Amino acid sequence: MIEENILIATKKRTKPDWLKIKLPSGENYAAVKKIVHENKLHTICEDGSCPNMGECWGRGTATFMILGNICTRSCSFCNVITGKPTEYDLNEPQRVAEAVKLMNLKHCVITSVNRDELNDKGSFVWAETIRMVKLLNPQTTIEVLIPDFKSDWEALLRVIEQKPEIISHNMETVKRLYKDVRPQAKYERSLEQIKKTKEYGVKTKSGIMVGLGESDNEVYEIMDDLYNAGCDIMTIGQYLRPTINHIEVKEYVKPEKFAQYKEYGLLKGFKYVESGPMVRSSYHAEKHVI
Repeated sequence: MIEENILIATKKRTKPDWLKIKLPSGENYAAVKKIVHENKLHTICEDGSCPNMGECWGRGTATFMILGNICTRSCSFCNVITGKPTEYDLNEPQRVAEAVKLMNLKHCVITSVNRDELNDKGSFVWAETIRMVKLLNPQTTIEVLIPDFKSDWEALLRVIEQKPEIISHNMETVKRLYKDVRPQAKYERSLEQIKKTKEYGVKTKSGIMVGLGESDNEVYEIMDDLYNAGCDIMTIGQYLRPTINHIEVKEYVKPEKFAQYKEYGLLKGFKYVESGPMVRSSYHAEKHVI
């Protein structure tokens, strides 16, 4: 038993200094938390256990998550609950719009769980949410981080027609790791969605995690694929394991490597590349609208 415990201890990876974060605090943090909870809203910040929640909420920003907090997919990296979703709330778009107004946001980010069981894949609620946010907050710019809608291009078009400033869809990881990391998704399908979005003239964005066992060449390959699909903005961040039930971290990538990825992306032609250990999809998203 002692030998077994020693073996477990030696296998456990200790987070390096560059991944240490401060605990959430401050007036802005408390105010955002109150608005989110009083309006009975979900955020990927909380449900996804984002390490930047303290910083972002402290700046008065949050990423709203619509269509409930139960996802029909079971990605091995994600802390959002997997299961059979409940009925969606038709009043949710109004509440999101009101929360954006209360928070006086100049830029807001909205994402959602996957709702593969719905005929429209949740796209009607998506469209109505964007419409209501724009109606109540005409000066607020919007970034939407959407699912792949299982190649339902009519669903994608419903979102595009509401004219959010940025449409983001995350690839999450390199092609080789899809079966382990995103078992119900398809690498080519996600690329095709980004390509079709760009064909409508919308600013496009995607993100990946590293530290899952990918090679440098695989990272460069997905960056090439995204650029060729018409992706304008890319984010690269360190995967952090939410619980012991999720896929393990294979490597804590050093900051210098993130800097190399950023340099490669900018030389490639991306308009923006956010690359760093603590970078997430919506991290500093307000900078990407310009």
